[in-house]
Amino acid sequence: MRRYHSLTPQEEHIIVHKGTEPAGTGRFAPFSMPGVYLCRRCDAPLFLSNDKFASSCGWPSFDDAIADSVKKHIDQDGVREEIVCARCGAHLGHVFAGENYTAKNLRHCVNSASLSFTPAHAPDGLHRAIFAAGCFWGVQSAMKKLPGVIRSMVGYTGGHVVEPTYEEVCSGLTGHREAIEVVFDPKLTNYEKILKYFFSIHDPTQKHAQGPDRGEQYQSAIFYLTDEQRRIAENVMQQLQKQGLSITTELRPASIFYPAEKYHQNYHDRKEL
Repeated sequence: MRRYHSLTPQEEHIIVHKGTEPAGTGRFAPFSMPGVYLCRRCDAPLFLSNDKFASSCGWPSFDDAIADSVKKHIDQDGVREEIVCARCGAHLGHVFAGENYTAKNLRHCVNSASLSFTPAHAPDGLHRAIFAAGCFWGVQSAMKKLPGVIRSMVGYTGGHVVEPTYEEVCSGLTGHREAIEVVFDPKLTNYEKILKYFFSIHDPTQKHAQGPDRGEQYQSAIFYLTDEQRRIAENVMQQLQKQGLSITTELRPASIFYPAEKYHQNYHDRKEL
């Protein structure tokens, strides 16, 4: 099952027909918020904000891409090296080497129209964290009790179908996980504390299951929004493995978080009324 976002005429010109937006016109050229840059057409995570740098070229520039997210080949002009989304083949831009902008000496020059963005911070400045730990009803009920958690929402993320429904996710054909978005106050708690609590409320050794629930949508997963979140998660997982646990939890860059249908939100709280 595949489903992509609808594109505007300008986006189709660039993404499908390999056009280029005028320099300095794209919304992500001067953009500097922390988070993950995604493929505009299919939601695939492509670049971390940590790897974005100011090149003054007029287009968003990154000196690295998320592993296996971008494919390269010689452009139709026979000179430049084109980069495309590895999942859907969307045209992104070009990559250049040897310019000495950064220590990695690469510049992925990308059209803003080829990108979307999922932020590490909520609009009110609070921090976001995204996890999957089985059926999201129980996970949300548990997470809400953690000091410093301001609000939460259940939904779907990590798959290859845009705007999935609950029925589609349950089919196992979309690749999505039942997940929770946690919004927390960094003055009251931190990502590591929330992460350790996440591991305490489910069994991270189960593969494609959690308790009696079976299916890929129940797979334990951490969706990191920054390189710092990735490093913290790796450290916590290594600590658990040293304790003898065979961790099957996935560690993946975050994609779009699609809120679940209204009747799934705060499900346990409403059932207890």
